[in-house]
Amino acid sequence: MRRVGLLGGVFDPPHDGHLKLAWLAWECLRLDELRFVPTFISPQKYDSAARPDARLAMLREMLVNTPFCVDTVELELGGVSYTVNTLETLCVREPDVAWILIMGSDRVADFADWRESGRILEMTSVSVGVRPDATVIRACDAGLTMDKSAVLTGLPDVLCSRVRDVWSGEAGEMVLLPGTELNLASSQIRNRLMDGGEPTGLCEQVKRVIVKEKLYSSSTFHS
Repeated sequence: MRRVGLLGGVFDPPHDGHLKLAWLAWECLRLDELRFVPTFISPQKYDSAARPDARLAMLREMLVNTPFCVDTVELELGGVSYTVNTLETLCVREPDVAWILIMGSDRVADFADWRESGRILEMTSVSVGVRPDATVIRACDAGLTMDKSAVLTGLPDVLCSRVRDVWSGEAGEMVLLPGTELNLASSQIRNRLMDGGEPTGLCEQVKRVIVKEKLYSSSTFHS
């Protein structure tokens, strides 16, 4: 089975932190393919500053000259982008794929509250890139049996028992990726752009889309 990683998000805008996380997953999970999956409407945010087509354009520009691609499944489904619906659609469309979600540690704390989280773990595994401001503890300190794993403090019980050193390709596993080093947030970048400041963490291709589409009150921004 092909091993495919899914890195979902609003990508408003996509930045170097997203790309760093993708490279970590690519190197650590032995993936055959890694896809960025932009949401149509985020279950957590319900709104985005940039239009879906503009977010898609920025994302595609950022991924030029990388081995990664964009999957528009959530844009095509429309409505609120619940992960369980996305995975069910993908599993029907591509039944011979082993899926793994890729996310930052800021998203994993509330995983147990995601819609049908148990069903999600029947279809995919989960990998988490630990942000610089996150806290990890050794598995032995958490009462787990793995000798060479670390777990995030605040990790939901549903994931604690699933921590593995290496992803086997099966569904229902949890793998920690190395720290992403770049502590970037799209909201911080948007705020800086709206204030007329020079943004950090954006590639030149994404900057050009922002200027062309006049995103984030970018009339005072010069690439």
